[in-house]
Amino acid sequence: MTSTTLRPRRSVLYMPGANERALEKAKGIDADALILDLEDAVSPDAKVEARERVCAAVQSGEYGHRELAIRVNGIGTQWHADDIAAAAAAGPDAVLVPKVNSAHEVIELVAALERAGAPEKTKLWAMIETPVGLLHAEEICAAHERLTVLVMGTNDVVNETYGLHVPGRNPLVLTALSLSLLAARAAGKVIIDGVFNDVKDLEAFEAEARQGREMGFDGKTLIHPSQVEPANVAFAPSEEDIGHAREMISTFDEAKAAGQGVVTFNGRMVEELHVRDAQRILAFAEAIASR
Repeated sequence: MTSTTLRPRRSVLYMPGANERALEKAKGIDADALILDLEDAVSPDAKVEARERVCAAVQSGEYGHRELAIRVNGIGTQWHADDIAAAAAAGPDAVLVPKVNSAHEVIELVAALERAGAPEKTKLWAMIETPVGLLHAEEICAAHERLTVLVMGTNDVVNETYGLHVPGRNPLVLTALSLSLLAARAAGKVIIDGVFNDVKDLEAFEAEARQGREMGFDGKTLIHPSQVEPANVAFAPSEEDIGHAREMISTFDEAKAAGQGVVTFNGRMVEELHVRDAQRILAFAEAIASR
């Protein structure tokens, strides 16, 4: 695992860029990452003020361990170019762009960040949320090394395919998530699951977070602070997972040192790939502990 993929992004919380109180409150929320939003959460007449407020928040240095991304307005909107320029000057950890549909757009976005003088630490994150973007997810992921994270826009996926929001998510959404996850993994990128809309139903949120973890997502985007702790739990290895990983590695090492060709652990055959997964679990647990 690289330093980019190892960094915890279990809980990625959207915060409205126009709301000064929310930006202040975010400093005390134990999310792994914050997306300071200039797009959907900001009305057209508040875009400029929100841009200034968000950039000042990033430059304040008051958000501790939290990874900071600025979500700019989309390509082709009247605010996009100014958002990119301001975000580049502010130097967040990432700039998140909605509705990325092609590798060409990725290349153009990277070029725009570079022209605006974005520091090397400022990576590009891309939202996958349209049918076109989903069908081109593999080429989007492979377009440039500065693109490090995919963020699923599941509300837009449902909207643009005329589907329905249903418990467990409808088959097309699950297909979209699966294809995007395969594209991300093929290119060595991080991928974050979409939001859950009902902030009052934590039980259903926890079920969807578990589903995302079981599918292989690195974390989940969130719309309310109450979802942070359940997401942190769902996407982190449990104490049982950590103990199991340690025992497996120890058993494997002992067996290999003794010249055994076949290694069994708890009655199951263990191969190198199982050990690599156990090592990944331990490395991720250490990364969480050292945030």
